[in-house]
Amino acid sequence: MGLVSLLQEGMPQTLSSTSMFTPCGFSPHLHTSKEGEQGGLIFQDGNLTSASLDALIQHLIPTTDYYPEKAYIFTFLLSSRLFIEPHELLSRVCHKCIEQQRLDDPVLDKARIRKFGPKILQLLTEWTETFPYDFQEERMIGHLKDMIHRIAPCDEAYWKKMNQLLQTLNQKLATLSHGQEGIVKISAAVSDKLVAFKTKPPSIQREILSVCSDPYTLAQQLTHVELERLSHIGPEEFVQAFVHKDPLDGTKTCFSEQKKTSNLEAYVKWFNRLCYLVATEICMPAKKKQRAQVIEFFIDVARECFNIGNFNSLMAIISGMNMSPVSRLKKTWSKVKTAKFFILEHQMDPTGNFYNYRTALRGAAHRSLTAHSNREKIVIPFFSLLIKDIYFLNEGCANRLPNGHVNFEKFLELAKQVGEFITWKQVECPFEQDPNIIHYLHTAPIFTEDGLYLASYESESPENQTEKDRWKSLRSTILGKT
Repeated sequence: MGLVSLLQEGMPQTLSSTSMFTPCGFSPHLHTSKEGEQGGLIFQDGNLTSASLDALIQHLIPTTDYYPEKAYIFTFLLSSRLFIEPHELLSRVCHKCIEQQRLDDPVLDKARIRKFGPKILQLLTEWTETFPYDFQEERMIGHLKDMIHRIAPCDEAYWKKMNQLLQTLNQKLATLSHGQEGIVKISAAVSDKLVAFKTKPPSIQREILSVCSDPYTLAQQLTHVELERLSHIGPEEFVQAFVHKDPLDGTKTCFSEQKKTSNLEAYVKWFNRLCYLVATEICMPAKKKQRAQVIEFFIDVARECFNIGNFNSLMAIISGMNMSPVSRLKKTWSKVKTAKFFILEHQMDPTGNFYNYRTALRGAAHRSLTAHSNREKIVIPFFSLLIKDIYFLNEGCANRLPNGHVNFEKFLELAKQVGEFITWKQVECPFEQDPNIIHYLHTAPIFTEDGLYLASYESESPENQTEKDRWKSLRSTILGKT
C-alpha cells in the first residue's frame, strides 16, 4: 500500500507556512558574501539557490582549508538521493578526495594529509550519525574503510578514529533494528464477530477502562508509543517516500529496488489503528451510559495529549470520535459533557490550512527550545499533515531548473521541515512505561469500518431506510443473521 493512500483523506492540499521556525542548530541559509556564481554554485541574496549536481558534490568535499557548513551537509545528504544513490555519492566523494589530495601517490604528503584527515573523518562521522540507515549497505562501509586506509599511514590516530566511528555506527544500527523488532507488533486482529457479544453480559472483550482508567496515565503511555515509533524514522524516509524518476537519468529511479520508508509507513498505520481503537471502544459497550463514559474518558485523554504536546495521538482520538459510526450515536452524545470536546476540535480544525493547530505547534516548539526538562521538550506533530506538507512542497516545486541545475532553494525548505522533525524525535520519553497498557494499545482487537457500523446500529437503531438496509446486510454478512 502506498504511503499517500495510507494517509487520511480530506486533508488540505496546501503548503505549510514557510515562516515556521527552525530547529536549534539548524540554519536554513547558507551564506556567502558574494552574489552570482561561485565555482558553479549560484547565489542569490547570499543564499545558495542552485547548482549542477557535480558542483554540489564538490561543495560537500573538504580540503586542507575548507569544510562545508553543517546545514549544507544535512541539506545535500538529505536531498541528493533524489538524483544519486548514497553509495554512488560516497564513491564519488572518495574518488575526488583521492584525486585532489593525491592519495594515490607512492609517497604521501604527510603534512597536507594531517590537515585534510580530520576534516574527511568529520564528514564521514556526520554522515553516519545523521543517516545511519545508509550504512546498512556493505558498499558504503567499503568506501568508508578504503578512505581511512589511505590516510591512516600519515597518522596512527586515524585507525582508532575509524574503529570508534564503526563501533558507534554498529551500535546505532543494532539499537535501531532491535528497537524495530521490540516494538509490539500491531495486531491485525479484527473483531467484527465481537458485535455478537454486545447482547451477552458480562462483556467478553476487555475494554480500555479496565486496563487504564486514568486519562493522564493513558496520555503518557500514548506518548511512549509515539516517541518509540518516531525514533526509528530516518530523515531520508521523507525524501524516499516521494522519489520519482530523475529526468536526467532515464535508466533508473533511485531506490527502485525498494522504497525505504517502512518506519514511516508503520507510523501512519499506528495512527490509523488508534483512530479505530477509539471508535471500537466507544461502540462496543451495550449501555448508553457506558458509551458516554468512554467518550468522556477519551476527551480527557485527548486534552492531556494536547497539554503534553502529543498532537498525533490527540488528532487520532478526535478522528476516531468523528467517525460516522460514533458521531451518529445521538442518544449517547446527549449524555456527554461536550464543551471540552468542542474546544479540542477547534484546536485541530482544518480551516485555514490547520491554522489553530499550527499556532499551537509553534507554541510547543518554542517551549521545547527553551525547555529545562524532557517533559517540556515533547513535540509530537500531527504526522499525516507533516507528510502532506512535505509532499506538496515536493510536488509544487521542480527538483531541477530548466537549465538542468538542482533547485537547491527547494531542498533548503525541505531540510528545514525535516530538520525540525529530527530535533523532536530525539527527545527521550520522561514518563514511566506501563507494559500492560502499551500491550493493550497495540493488540486489543478492533472493528473494521463495517464492524463499527454494525456495532453502532446495534446500539442505536437505524434512523432511515438506507441505514436499515445497511444494518440488515451487515447482520447477515458479519453475524450470519437475517
